[in-house]
Amino acid sequence: MGKTFAEKILSEKAGRPVNAGEIVTVTPDVALSHDNTAAISDIFRRIGVEKVFDPSMLVVALDHCVPAADEKYSMNHKVIREFTAAQGIENFYDLNTGVCHQVLPEKGHVLPGRLVLGSDSHTTSHGALGAFGAGIGRTEMAVIWATGKIWLRVPETFKVRVDGVLQEGVTPKDLILKIIGDVGADGGLYRAVEYGGEAVENMSVSGRMVLCNMAVEMGCKIGYVAPDAKAETWITGRTSDSYEAVFSDPDAEYTDELVYDAAAIGPQVACPHTVDNVTPVEEVAGKRVEQALLGTCTNGRLEDLRQAAGFLRGKSVARGTRLLVFPASMEVYLGALREGLMETFIEAGAVVMNPGCGPCLGAHEGALAPGEACISTSNRNFKGRMGCRDAEVYLASPLTVAASAVNGVITDPRTL
Repeated sequence: MGKTFAEKILSEKAGRPVNAGEIVTVTPDVALSHDNTAAISDIFRRIGVEKVFDPSMLVVALDHCVPAADEKYSMNHKVIREFTAAQGIENFYDLNTGVCHQVLPEKGHVLPGRLVLGSDSHTTSHGALGAFGAGIGRTEMAVIWATGKIWLRVPETFKVRVDGVLQEGVTPKDLILKIIGDVGADGGLYRAVEYGGEAVENMSVSGRMVLCNMAVEMGCKIGYVAPDAKAETWITGRTSDSYEAVFSDPDAEYTDELVYDAAAIGPQVACPHTVDNVTPVEEVAGKRVEQALLGTCTNGRLEDLRQAAGFLRGKSVARGTRLLVFPASMEVYLGALREGLMETFIEAGAVVMNPGCGPCLGAHEGALAPGEACISTSNRNFKGRMGCRDAEVYLASPLTVAASAVNGVITDPRTL
């Protein structure tokens, strides 16, 4: 019997053949942390170790509340800057860089066959480039800093195959919302999900990042798309490091396989207050929204901004609705500027913000008020997620968010 991607990569890192269900001790290639680095450094000091095991393994990015919203956040950033400097951590990205899950691949840290662990649940994003990307806790990250090792359980794997072609007005975000709605928030608990089929093969790396980013929203430990020429092209010029892609064997054992007809899927919306509360957009069309959010680590890439800007060109955001645009990184921001997308957003009445996670976790820059509703391209809609427990968050694609911003109500983009 062959092995899945997850079994093969953890076998390699463990130095012995392993199967799903086994516990292994491994050393990651990349260990990511962000604004929670200050908390991790406190745990690290309590372990009693003076220096981190391998500074070159660590990547730190400030992105969750940038610029700092108040003195508490500012002090947190100060501690991180001092810690990274003292520890010789060269892969430190300050507030002028972007959201960590976009920055890591842009800066060449994510490569096929790498083991990427991050103290953030959406580290699953990096499976889009054929890496094993998984979220871990702060204490686990502190132990990696101290020892260079962590134990992991080898996950079982299920497949999602998407045949055919997505119809016009339907995006990878709609596809993953449909899958999460079917599987449920815990349907993939600690399993790996491998995405494949014609629709996935036709997707850009950006689209694949959306699928892998939200794999964790159905409980998955990792999401994975087999790397191909598109992934290789995306990586080219970002690093001089060598890599070896890892693929599942043809006779690997899977727990199950879900098959979708891409042409049968329409725009989807995840309704409050769980990500698996998914319905076709027409079922909630007409719902008033006071805010629309375009961006985050899920849908803040250049492809997403192009889609929304193409829809907004020559139109205006509805009176009484505010549209916030958050590019995922400064690289994306500059690309959008060069293409004239920012001009389109501003002329339509949007507010363009710096790259960051602020509104997604309710830290600042877009917190909601009681009774308000927001339609967002982000990945979570839990109660209080955007700063107010008495507000509602709906999740949708960049096209649906743009259409809803123009009408002031949730709108099927295919109708405009």
